[in-house]
Amino acid sequence: MSNPLVILCPGQGAQVVGMGKAWHDASPEARAVFQAADRQLGSRLGAPLSELCFSGPPDRLNKTDVSQPAIFVASIACWKGLLAKWQFGDGEVPIAASAGLSLGEYSALVVAGAMSFEEGLELVTLRGRAMQDAAEASPGGMVALIGADEAQALAVCDKAREGDVLVCANFNAPGQIVLSGHKVACDRAATVAADMGFRATPLVVAGAFHSPLMQPAADQLSQALAKAAIRVPRAPVISNVTSQAHDSESSIRTRLVEQLTSPVRWSQSCQWLGANVKAEFHELAPGKTLAGLMRRIDKNVKVITHDEPDQA
Repeated sequence: MSNPLVILCPGQGAQVVGMGKAWHDASPEARAVFQAADRQLGSRLGAPLSELCFSGPPDRLNKTDVSQPAIFVASIACWKGLLAKWQFGDGEVPIAASAGLSLGEYSALVVAGAMSFEEGLELVTLRGRAMQDAAEASPGGMVALIGADEAQALAVCDKAREGDVLVCANFNAPGQIVLSGHKVACDRAATVAADMGFRATPLVVAGAFHSPLMQPAADQLSQALAKAAIRVPRAPVISNVTSQAHDSESSIRTRLVEQLTSPVRWSQSCQWLGANVKAEFHELAPGKTLAGLMRRIDKNVKVITHDEPDQA
């Protein structure tokens, strides 16, 4: 493995019972990551994190406060397993860039050496809990719009908002935009979108992620990030907020706070990577969602997935 690499890291929604178990069983390095996470988190999630990843139950794993640290740990376990398989130590692998979808940005920062695994795990655990609390405090939802561009999605928001919160939250791929806001506004948006000729699907989520309703979580995260040990990454890490590489450790702190209330510009981030970085693209576990999105974003970019070790 001498080619430069782009590492893509999945976000919330990629969780599934059993995730990471194949890596845990096949790779001592991956197993060590799960063991370290279990020691660090103890009983904070109500059960060992590895047990929740491997055995569920699904309704607990799908809760924001569990799914976020679980996905982060599964991704880093996969990464450590890949490093061993490729016979690289930390810092030796030729990373050209890394990027992660929302929560996955933390995994991408760890991969690029901007923060330690332990620091990342503390931050994503706090983030998941704070987002769960914010969601329970203010009933919100999300709606996937299929077939709309950004201007059309903004028009749907304008027509359906009626004084409530309703914004574009995720630009996942061309023609796939997610709206977020108050539950009643999301319900109106689904009707407005259908009237405008777009397919609109309400998402099963805990709350209005990447909208102003997440401001209480952003305030909590801001305090934690101010004290976190963050370094300049050794390779470009793409910000979800700007779809450009972070340019300093202060940019990382600022953008990670903004990320909770700002849209995730994943499509634009991948377009930038495809146009500017000549490298082999790899997606960490769990799942293969980002490879699927990339086929819609830039069909010239092939993404190698690593949901299980035999795909490595």
